[in-house]
Amino acid sequence: MEKTEIAKKDIIKRKWYIIDASGQILGRLASKVAKILMGKHKPIYTPNVDTGDYVIVINAEKIRVTGKKLKDKIYYKHTPGYLGHLKEEKLASLLNRRPEAVIKFAVEGMLPKNSLGRKMLKKLKVYRGQEHPHIAQKPEILNLEEVKL
Repeated sequence: MEKTEIAKKDIIKRKWYIIDASGQILGRLASKVAKILMGKHKPIYTPNVDTGDYVIVINAEKIRVTGKKLKDKIYYKHTPGYLGHLKEEKLASLLNRRPEAVIKFAVEGMLPKNSLGRKMLKKLKVYRGQEHPHIAQKPEILNLEEVKL
């Protein structure tokens, strides 16, 4: 009888990937990034262990959305400690101000809602332009059209 290997911290090898977000649809990009952060593309994937890789997303301001989301989608934020302080912001204005936050919110919604998911989200780095400070990690360029995740 064969036994399933459980991933341990010492056998996990993490890679760094660069994903260019220019022209990509927000939800499709976020689902693929979430799978890489969780480690579902690896044969040693274990649901209760963080086996995922680091992901750098560049050109966040060039992301696309479909339908009427630009004017209809609203992000809500509640200020704790203050009654009635429910803030709302449309996707179009958030894309103009902080396009990095839009991608982080989309990926965060696709990760587990526990301490493991928060740990996975820390491995996501999103930048507005082409430049990023992670050249020392030697990231690989990942083309999402070619890769089946």
